[in-house]
Amino acid sequence: MARVAFTGNLKRHVAAPETRAEGESVGAVLENVFAANPRLRGYVLDDQGRIRRHVNVWVNGSRATLASAVTADDEIYVFQALSGG
Repeated sequence: MARVAFTGNLKRHVAAPETRAEGESVGAVLENVFAANPRLRGYVLDDQGRIRRHVNVWVNGSRATLASAVTADDEIYVFQALSGG
């Protein structure tokens, strides 16, 4: 199962503990995470099911999309970007 971690900024708003989930793509893994933690979905995905504009997902240090393939040994990091001046 892929390891999924969320940044502290996201954890300020909703419980988002590091977890492991199955799936062959980032989207499938995240769907399994959301099944166990439904409130988290709205912080990561928009109403159309796309990654929110100010959220970035990385797999093993490379930027990823929901369609990006993953294996059981991969590490997925979900970052909520900060903005402002």
